[in-house]
Amino acid sequence: MPAPKCPRCRRLFSPADTLEWDGYTLAHVDCGRPGSLSPEEHVFLYVYCWDHAVAECAPCAKRFRQGELAADPLSIRTYLCLDCHCDLTDSVRAHVLTCSTLPEQLRQRVREARDFGRRLLKRSHQLVDRADVLMRELESTFRELNDTRMRARRNRDRH
Repeated sequence: MPAPKCPRCRRLFSPADTLEWDGYTLAHVDCGRPGSLSPEEHVFLYVYCWDHAVAECAPCAKRFRQGELAADPLSIRTYLCLDCHCDLTDSVRAHVLTCSTLPEQLRQRVREARDFGRRLLKRSHQLVDRADVLMRELESTFRELNDTRMRARRNRDRH
């Protein structure tokens, strides 16, 4: 059985991907950048974090406000350091999860949404693995049945 894939881009899901419920299935929020921030995370950053640093670039040892990053704050794009072009999306996401200006209830909802997506992904992997085991067992049972049928036919033909 194949591993779970995004129905839009057909790429395998990873735990770091940002997923959304697409009516009937999970899909990437942005197939071009599967690890991008969710639309809700973007809104929270815009509303609550516009006036302070939201990312830190380890290679440059600099902190950045949203307006100082190479990204449009209202689009679902990767956040880049202006100096070294390092992807700071994970740093921005970490900020959303820890920023004291965001109400705790909102931070908790962001955590719950990401955790829920990971749990769904893990469960789908488990179901795929279980289905694979069952398919192998079924194939083995059919082979045994076919072998038994062939032996019975040979025995009948000999007598």
